[in-house]
Amino acid sequence: MKYKKKDCGSFNLHMIKTSKFKTTTVSIIFRSLLDKEEITIRNFLSDILVYSTKKYPKRIDLKKYEQDLYSLEVGSKCYRLGRFYNTEFNINFLNEKYIDDDISVESIEFLRDLIFNPNVNNNSFDNISFSIVKESTKKVIESIKEDTRKYSMIKLFENMDKDMPYSNHSFGYIEDLEKINPTNLYEYYTKFLNQNMIDIFVVGDIDFNKYENLIRDNFKFRVFKKKDINTIIKHEKFRKRAKTIEEDENISQSKLALGLKIGDISEFERNYVLTIYNVLLGGGSNSKLFLDVREKHSLCYNIFSSVYKLDSILVISAGTSRKNAAKAIKIIKNDLKEMEKGKFKEEEIEKAKEKYINSLNTMLEYPNALVSSYYAMELLGLDEIEKRKEEIMKVTYKDIVNLSKKIHLDTIYLLGGDDNNE
Repeated sequence: MKYKKKDCGSFNLHMIKTSKFKTTTVSIIFRSLLDKEEITIRNFLSDILVYSTKKYPKRIDLKKYEQDLYSLEVGSKCYRLGRFYNTEFNINFLNEKYIDDDISVESIEFLRDLIFNPNVNNNSFDNISFSIVKESTKKVIESIKEDTRKYSMIKLFENMDKDMPYSNHSFGYIEDLEKINPTNLYEYYTKFLNQNMIDIFVVGDIDFNKYENLIRDNFKFRVFKKKDINTIIKHEKFRKRAKTIEEDENISQSKLALGLKIGDISEFERNYVLTIYNVLLGGGSNSKLFLDVREKHSLCYNIFSSVYKLDSILVISAGTSRKNAAKAIKIIKNDLKEMEKGKFKEEEIEKAKEKYINSLNTMLEYPNALVSSYYAMELLGLDEIEKRKEEIMKVTYKDIVNLSKKIHLDTIYLLGGDDNNE
């Protein structure tokens, strides 16, 4: 696998050459500082741009053309990373070696049209496409509460710090959706094209010169890169006593979420030590939380921990019952203390390292995972994959104990259900 990065003035071009895939993947990622008022309209925009184009104003015609390009796949998504909100457009198309037909030019031009030639008339998005996408967006927002795990995570982040970027979820808000119309959506679209930092990724068995020329010819953004801002959120104040919030809901299984803030840590701690700490604490069926809370005491249906490195946050999430929640919290707190005291074995650390390396090897099997990995290199200063395998082996028992003392329980959120329905 070979990686090449080019500064193209208005965007960074990242090309990853690998013979593992039969397809070529092109992803364009737009990034700007998060603004809560823009989340919903930005989500809306990402969906409507891949719904139809000026050339293919009817959805059925757009899908037919995708079929003509050997079932080319198109996608878009919005997500938050640290202080930034990202919008990503991507296509996957077959490499010419497998179809005896080079469709790279047509595919890149199709992606270009999705972004630069939307289905717009008189500075206003097409009414039919607008209505369909609006209804779809509304259903997504309204369905948030149905997914109790996601809902509990949203409420946890909101209660940890309402002024932080992570307090704003990425599904959008009904009150903002109602303000969007075809005209102000187009106004936002023109702003969107001119006010984002842009990274373009190409992954596949590619010729670097060919794709650099293709991308340069088709993606001419008017904005030039601004001085980048550190996307990592850092915490300076920590609660002496965790804040606890309970919310009643008519559900059979209660959801427990604990948010922990991470103090000032080094780049090595963030990228490697924290990864191993998380695997030991709650990263699988052999983790401390799983064995203690679920297997030994049978207090939850599932439990795991996750790290949000750009937010400097660790989250513990569990499905439990209201009657068992207090006991579960007590044992979780005890397990956190045991991590500080170093109550884990060297062999557990070695298994955690092995699990991390296996996850890196798995990542190599998926083009979108490779894009995410190399994008993390941009935002987090991560090493390339082979270097990561070397660095993870340097993590020591002492590193993990020292890190554990910099992790502080901040908020406990319980979405309480009715135990009688279990």
